[in-house]
Amino acid sequence: MDALRLSTMSRAPRVGLLFDFDFDAVAHARLAGAPFRFDRAGFDLFSFPSNLGLIGFDLERFVQGLARRARRRGWAGVVSHQDQYGALAAALVAEAAGLPGTSPESIIACQHKLHARRVLERVCPQANLPFAGLDCDYGQPIPQGLRYPCFAKPVKAAFSVLARRVDSRAELQAHTRFGRREQWLIRRLVEPFDRIVRRRLPEAGSAHRLLLEEPRRLAQYNLDGFVHEGRMQVLGVVDAILYPGTQAFQRWELPSRLPPPVIARAADIARRFLNAVDFRRGLFNMEFFYDAAADRVTVIEFNPRLASQFGDLYRRVLGLDPHAMALALAIGADPRCLPRTEPTAAVAASLVWRAFHAHEVPPMPSRARRADLALALPDALLFTQPKTRSAIARDLKWLDSYRYGLLHLGARDADDLRQQCEQAAALLGWPNAPYARGPGSPLNADG
Repeated sequence: MDALRLSTMSRAPRVGLLFDFDFDAVAHARLAGAPFRFDRAGFDLFSFPSNLGLIGFDLERFVQGLARRARRRGWAGVVSHQDQYGALAAALVAEAAGLPGTSPESIIACQHKLHARRVLERVCPQANLPFAGLDCDYGQPIPQGLRYPCFAKPVKAAFSVLARRVDSRAELQAHTRFGRREQWLIRRLVEPFDRIVRRRLPEAGSAHRLLLEEPRRLAQYNLDGFVHEGRMQVLGVVDAILYPGTQAFQRWELPSRLPPPVIARAADIARRFLNAVDFRRGLFNMEFFYDAAADRVTVIEFNPRLASQFGDLYRRVLGLDPHAMALALAIGADPRCLPRTEPTAAVAASLVWRAFHAHEVPPMPSRARRADLALALPDALLFTQPKTRSAIARDLKWLDSYRYGLLHLGARDADDLRQQCEQAAALLGWPNAPYARGPGSPLNADG
């Protein structure tokens, strides 16, 4: 099916959207009606009471019910860009309902971070980090003989949860000790995925453990692209900037400052890996380091889905709509046939407000402040993330920071972008954290 036929079809195709929230919900609201109709399913892991859906969640039962719904409602495709369950659920539903998609095994091979490291070591070892699996349950004694410092992260997790540099056995032991509620939550988050792993890709091993890697403190980037009928196409690269002295993201910027030959090399690494795991259809995101002194690209991880946060940046700067591309792929169309829109900005950024201590958390902006922002910067896209005190405390423990706001802006150039961010911060009543010189404190903020 050619994607251009969408505009001439007598009836808009119906697509299932799984775990469709935040950036995805905004993008799909814009695309609903013509040329697509949508059915939605799934819960929001990060908001109450929707996240009560985690209690008793059974991924296999969820997929079986959706496959029946897909056949009954005549779905033409199924899409999800949610990392925890959505991407795998969409692949399983597509398989069960006979819809276009990639194999569940290829999704697992990307999302199971230890297995992905093994694949990368086989097909592109020069782009890999030294790594090892930590073969013990959370809270059990840490084995002797491990090399420190190391970077510890869960084999399956999202948003860098529990990912941290540790400098000693005692520090790693403390990092893996949790209270009963925390252990329950961690296991509930991972077990639905692990159950599918045991059935579909058992050689990957348990996801209920940590991956240990050689620590790196280098510039980070994101290669975005898609695969259609086994052929890979690059969309672009988004630069990641960290809060100074931390591993927490401060902002993401497009276009990238990387030289084209480096981007081409990163694309070749992605192509080799995706071929090796038989990723045949869909969008992907490869996070990587680039060491300019050594001229070396090193993979951080592969995400077998659109990085939803970046879709809006590509629309602003390049006139590409990755969410529309994903929908085209889901119904068997070639996304390269979709028309581009006129770019609205030369540069764009996803700006992150974080607190690194509980006392730094500012109040959420009032309705009046939001209205002032919309009037002054009508193209701004704002997400606020209010949480309870206990949830903030858990974020600070698991992530070393609490993300309370996210803002997208487009601008003429980097200076204009910085000035708009400063203006937005003042209107919201927040510090200018996305350009702070230190880790989040208003005392370190510019302006």
